[in-house]
Amino acid sequence: MSSDSPVKEALSGLFLDDFGRTLGEMAAVTIEGRVARVELGLPASGAHAAIAARLCEAAGAELEDVTFTTRVVAHGVQRNLSPLPGVSNVIAVASGKGGVGKSTVAVNLALAIAADGGRVGLLDADIYGPSQPHMLGLVGERPVSEDGKSMLPLEAHGLAVMSIGFLIDPDQPMVWRGPMVTSALNQMLGQTRWGDLDYLIVDMPPGTGDIQLTLSQQVPVSGAVVVTTPQDIAAIDARKGLAMFRKVSIPVLGVIENMSIHRCEKCGHESAVFGSGGAEQMVADFDVDLLGQLPLDAGIRETTDAGRPTVVADPGGPAAAAFFRAARRTTAALAGQGRDYSAAFPKIVVEES
Repeated sequence: MSSDSPVKEALSGLFLDDFGRTLGEMAAVTIEGRVARVELGLPASGAHAAIAARLCEAAGAELEDVTFTTRVVAHGVQRNLSPLPGVSNVIAVASGKGGVGKSTVAVNLALAIAADGGRVGLLDADIYGPSQPHMLGLVGERPVSEDGKSMLPLEAHGLAVMSIGFLIDPDQPMVWRGPMVTSALNQMLGQTRWGDLDYLIVDMPPGTGDIQLTLSQQVPVSGAVVVTTPQDIAAIDARKGLAMFRKVSIPVLGVIENMSIHRCEKCGHESAVFGSGGAEQMVADFDVDLLGQLPLDAGIRETTDAGRPTVVADPGGPAAAAFFRAARRTTAALAGQGRDYSAAFPKIVVEES
């Protein structure tokens, strides 16, 4: 079969609902004989079988096998900043206000990407209310410094994790002003030996004030995800958060609607406890993707409180499936962004002779 055959064109145009993209938008497809070779720009090992089945069904007798490779590349950040050494992409998870489940979404997104084969780190940037140590079962743990200058991140469920919660007493309030918060975040970001990561998920502090704006200007971010709930009062603030990222030239990958629908465990009745339509209107007005609609489920709260978030505690359950879908749509949206070419250019140093 020719590498430029109609079959290849048809396969590249195949829409994959879990990713919200066509295969060609996030992968390079080549045909060798009756074998399709797919080089994905994002980790998706858990979806390989489903993708292969779709491809074989679409190609019919023309295709006998599908092989996969993954190549995650670095994508561009704000023009005045340089990417973090060893970290290909930083994804900020933010919300316009607190109480929408942003941290729960952030940790499950990170775990879902890692379960799909990505090398993932998680930075808890919510200095005033660090919750990731509790969510990941790391309360009381402390990072180690081998050289007195940098810290090794802690590890949980395959994630490299850093939080101010590892450095202070759990009951100690962070009575800090903005400059101290920014300084602490920059130290955790720059002095943590993250190693080689495909993605660093940053759990941003809630709100759109001076702290959030400063962090957005100083952290080299490849893309942002905005978390909201369906109710109007949450969507109003989420819209402000989305607009803030655009003002500082950070691409918004999309919106995740948390606590979207509650399904009764006894009768199966579904109800929109927090209303509906907020996220849909938001993505229509700003022309961004709706990355996922997550359920209002007591199990999500229970597993997260126990230090084993949903994606780890019940990876085959419906709630975890919603997180996997949102994670895949997030990395697929990033795969379509412009790449970072700064490493290809030599550094220019001007010296006086």
